[in-house]
Amino acid sequence: MTEPRFRVVITDCDFDMPPVIEQAELDPIGAELVVEQCFTEDALIEKVADADGLLEQYAPITARVVDALERCKVIVRYGTGMDPIDVAAASAKGIVVCNVRDYQIGEVADHTMGLLLSLARFIVVYNDSVRAGVWDATRVAEPMERIEGQTLGLIGLGQTAQAVAARARAFGLRLVGHSPRAPDSAFEAAQVERVPLDDLLKQSDFVSVHTPLRAQTFHLIGEAEIDAMKSTAFLVNTARGAVVDNAALAQALKDGRLAGAGLDVTEEEPLPMDSPLREAPNLIVTPHGGFYSKTSINILRREAAAEVARVLRGDPPKSLFEPE
Repeated sequence: MTEPRFRVVITDCDFDMPPVIEQAELDPIGAELVVEQCFTEDALIEKVADADGLLEQYAPITARVVDALERCKVIVRYGTGMDPIDVAAASAKGIVVCNVRDYQIGEVADHTMGLLLSLARFIVVYNDSVRAGVWDATRVAEPMERIEGQTLGLIGLGQTAQAVAARARAFGLRLVGHSPRAPDSAFEAAQVERVPLDDLLKQSDFVSVHTPLRAQTFHLIGEAEIDAMKSTAFLVNTARGAVVDNAALAQALKDGRLAGAGLDVTEEEPLPMDSPLREAPNLIVTPHGGFYSKTSINILRREAAAEVARVLRGDPPKSLFEPE
């Protein structure tokens, strides 16, 4: 029997097993695929030190783990955010680090619009009131306004925000956006008016967050930014939890300084039982599920494994992630 050319380890995952999707991508390069469930540095060091490639979901690939990797050439994250991986340490050791950037764009855009529409049309309020025995279409939904003609502000204008813009136009929303990185051509193509962040916050009836979490975007939406928004406005975040100061948001909702919010992401996940968000009124929270569909997960698994195969056979990666 021919010895496998490469050893690839799935450090951890919550997908259905066996990993037939990944194996189909790795068979052509003669790779052995091993599934582990490692959630600590020590477990990782024991199980993956001799791996040529890693597929990682939540496992902590710290500098200590990277230092223990003897021959690893590539680490691919099942997802977009790179929080669990010390990218700088891996890059310094010559390990290619990649993510899968576009597997869930449609799902997150749909989820964003779902939160926006649920807030604007008081869907959850209606549901809860009917279940409580109250049949009232007007009193429980004050002050509901027509969505058409209102302004949606997009913070960030990457692929997901552009997909949200396309959906929002169908509802007759006026679109403004802020992004230090996106070129003017992206705003023109998405039919989004480019404005400074302060103006976006003041103008918008809905503010939707679509920026990555970086040092510059940590708590980008804090108490001062929330106070700059209309008291009748709604905030939606389907990007990264820490872009929004969750404590400031909870207090603003409690004080009535903001009409409502929809969050698919929070600063701590799972949301702690003692989080002030749990007591905040007019808040919809979902469990970081905006990315999810059966289709998106299958694409994620296939593309992540294909990226490992590309690097191991000497081809350039499709989604290289470089440290700032």
